[in-house]
Amino acid sequence: MTTLAERRIDRYRTRVDGPAPLVGRTDPAVWGKTDSPMLRRFDADGYTIIDELLSPAEAADLVSEIERLESDPDLRCDERVVIEKKSDRVRSIFEVHRISPSIEKLVRDERVAGLARQVLGSEVYLHQSRVNYMPGFDGAGFYWHSDFETWHAEDGMPLPRAVSLSIALTENLPYNGSLMVIPGSHRVFVPCRGETPDEHYRESLREQRIGVPSEEHVAELASGRGIAQFTGRPGSALLFDSNVMHGSANNITPFRRSNVFLVFNSVENVLGAPYAASAPRPAHIAARDFTPVR
Repeated sequence: MTTLAERRIDRYRTRVDGPAPLVGRTDPAVWGKTDSPMLRRFDADGYTIIDELLSPAEAADLVSEIERLESDPDLRCDERVVIEKKSDRVRSIFEVHRISPSIEKLVRDERVAGLARQVLGSEVYLHQSRVNYMPGFDGAGFYWHSDFETWHAEDGMPLPRAVSLSIALTENLPYNGSLMVIPGSHRVFVPCRGETPDEHYRESLREQRIGVPSEEHVAELASGRGIAQFTGRPGSALLFDSNVMHGSANNITPFRRSNVFLVFNSVENVLGAPYAASAPRPAHIAARDFTPVR
């Protein structure tokens, strides 16, 4: 747990006992210069879509790689692999850049890490990597949440000075569980109710119940802002702020959705003790190697 002194300066208190009001964010979204249309969109909306981050050939190579990982029997018992709650299918593989040389190379690609440096205005390190598989017919969605709320509460990330990049490896369609975001919601922090259970990650990575906003807060955020959706071809990408409210519906279509998900944090925003948990999550979920990506 954090010390009393750390709690006094916690501007993003969460996992509270009762209802709590929305908190206006005082930290910037773009820590560097907003000197491009992409960065201005990111600053205003909390996200931006990049239509062709990777070529079709590069995306196809990565599809082959993640299919290989998914079918590797030696990985099934690895603690970095998360299995769907209602089936025996792979939901996510964490710390995937340590498992796959292809994804490790992707992390260091200037088209990828360079985006994070532009937004965060500093050198960056990789906070988290994973592949999300959403199989057809029984792929479970992710309820509305702010990633920063979890990273702050359970990993000890001080400020929302982190950015996520979700790269489509299959078609992200309007009907196969593609990510939904509430534009502009990154400007507001949503405190969540409930005490963090010990080893909460073991359940939350399959189905999150603690660290999710109330329906009233989601309705308030979406009122006047609406809801947008990331759809695109393989190789397209969604770059989004750590605090933007997002989620996805279940995939009941025959069409699977698979994305590589990379999180970069500023080297000036390294993790400390969790703000609302008894112990930090494992390093394969929240890295504590703060070496800048080169």
